[in-house]
Amino acid sequence: MILAGDIGATKTVLALFAPDAHGSGELLHESRFASRDYDSLEAIVELFLKQVPVRPAAASFGVPGPVKNQQSQITNLSWSISAETLSARFGIGKVFLLNDLEAVATVLPHLRTEDLATINPGLAEPDGTISIVAPGTGLGTAFLVWTGKRYKAMASEGGHSSFAPATPEQVELLEFLQRKYGHVSFERLCSGSHLSNIYDFYLQQGRYPEPDWLREELAGLSDRTPVIIQNGLQEKTQICTAVLDMFVQTLATVIGNMAVTLLPRGGIYLGGGIPPRILQRLQRPDFIEAVTEKGRFSDLCAAMPLHVILKSNAGLLGAARFGIDALAD
Repeated sequence: MILAGDIGATKTVLALFAPDAHGSGELLHESRFASRDYDSLEAIVELFLKQVPVRPAAASFGVPGPVKNQQSQITNLSWSISAETLSARFGIGKVFLLNDLEAVATVLPHLRTEDLATINPGLAEPDGTISIVAPGTGLGTAFLVWTGKRYKAMASEGGHSSFAPATPEQVELLEFLQRKYGHVSFERLCSGSHLSNIYDFYLQQGRYPEPDWLREELAGLSDRTPVIIQNGLQEKTQICTAVLDMFVQTLATVIGNMAVTLLPRGGIYLGGGIPPRILQRLQRPDFIEAVTEKGRFSDLCAAMPLHVILKSNAGLLGAARFGIDALAD
């Protein structure tokens, strides 16, 4: 049995898998936990193992942060995770840590057509490099390279690369965020935990009115992003529509930068919780136009397929697949 985990700043999902003939694993039991309700991953694993009748032979966890020597300090959560500590505490023979986007990337070659929404069909090259950009609580990136036998997932922290403004308005936005953060990464705009920065920028500018009903609705919320996105999708207010437009433009810049950096002729995939929620906005022509706006390399980028991952548990399945493959090797 394999214990697999998709660890996030918002929620942690653990599941027990049994290896099957296809190598993907059969899901036997799954539980979800609010991450911030616990002071460590160990506390969650202990609760989960009380729910299942067997002790897993191995465990594999996708974690939101860089992994070095099978240890990780979670980027948006005050957890330190060690594979060795987990193995010793719970008597699990082998424990693997991998970046959460590396886990999603691991399962990409095995997704079905119905697991995806295609924004740009492009022309995928067999065995071509594949990239993934995932705006969720944070902004994750990863990629896959063909080894000659199979795809190998590679972790990245590209979401923390420096925000590059492309318009005069974005230059003003950068200056606004520099006063708040100093260094401004793409994650400071293009993620669920920071999308509200764009809202605050427009408020300060006074460019768009904030309706009284919206101010009251946002006042008591610790997370304003869902309300802003929903109103932006419905175009109920100018300010929320402008925020969503800026978010989409920034996401397009991230994707375009990945396109010319990695040349992912095998396709570009959008993961995370936000793209499926704003799919109707991403399907508008201005989004793919912004992705491919790369001057002399615009035609090259336009030929790259672009898909949105609709399968919400891709990270969990990828972590399980990684663990199963590691044991088989």
